[in-house]
Amino acid sequence: MRDVCVIGLGLIGGSLLRAAARTGRTSWGAAVSEVDADAASRAGYDVTTDIEAALHRAAERDALVVLAVPLTAIEDTLRQVAQHAAHCLLTDVVSVKAPVLDAVRRRTPYTRYVGGHPMAGTAESGWLAGNATLFDGAAWVVGVEEDTDLDAWAEVAQLVLDLGAHVVPLHAESHDEAVARISHLPHLFAAILATIGAQGGPLAMSLAAGSYTDGTRVAGSSPALVKAMTEGNREALLPIVDEALGRLGAARGSLASTGGLAVTINAGYEGAQALAASREVERAGVRISLTAPDARDGLVALGERGGRITGIEDGVALGEVS
Repeated sequence: MRDVCVIGLGLIGGSLLRAAARTGRTSWGAAVSEVDADAASRAGYDVTTDIEAALHRAAERDALVVLAVPLTAIEDTLRQVAQHAAHCLLTDVVSVKAPVLDAVRRRTPYTRYVGGHPMAGTAESGWLAGNATLFDGAAWVVGVEEDTDLDAWAEVAQLVLDLGAHVVPLHAESHDEAVARISHLPHLFAAILATIGAQGGPLAMSLAAGSYTDGTRVAGSSPALVKAMTEGNREALLPIVDEALGRLGAARGSLASTGGLAVTINAGYEGAQALAASREVERAGVRISLTAPDARDGLVALGERGGRITGIEDGVALGEVS
């Protein structure tokens, strides 16, 4: 197993370092935050605030480097990677993929890079919020582009599987459009709901119950992280916001004219049922040879159909699809 070097030790990076160590891999990390680094060190993990030293060690050990920093820090971090660990296998856990892919191609063009994004997390942040089981059962996008080295892809995918997640292979653009719908728009809606509720004053807050707390949970996330991921995914998020505004406008029009909201409410109920059904659907097994000429196309097609990779054996990706 290749060693793992994690740069950034917040909720996701910290959980990844814990989970990687749990698998038996030699793992170390680095964080700009002295608070996170100190907490991780006191918990017994091999951690430093010297990112350059961590990357030098990665280069010496030919480690897999994982960037777990905010999107706003990617450019500066990649400059350090290019200087100190340019030939290491590189992945990341940033919630937007196209901007990271572009930055990697500009800053570290000779690095073997495979983008990643675990669909796991909480509204908390920092090292103390993480845990080694955060990724158990989670979907984890592992990027596939036309120039992706499939040997590198298989290594990153194997790490993901070892950490307890399943792999969803996707193009960066497909990932960004999907998360705009199911992650970034919900963050914006949560912020708006929390704002409107709070403007109701003490009375509204005293009456707030499940529907309000469920709808506003992620509004408690770090504002800087939410700002980075939503603004960073502007190109994909804008048309989704327009779609949402169109539906809100239609709901308002119906309420003002006929007083009826059945269309909006029924469509939402059907959407919720679709999510529940997707988690119980029967799946058929799929085998994709990673040495086949059309392997990249096969992986992406699997991911875009809602499929997943659950294992890799002898150069074959073992998947499931409905």
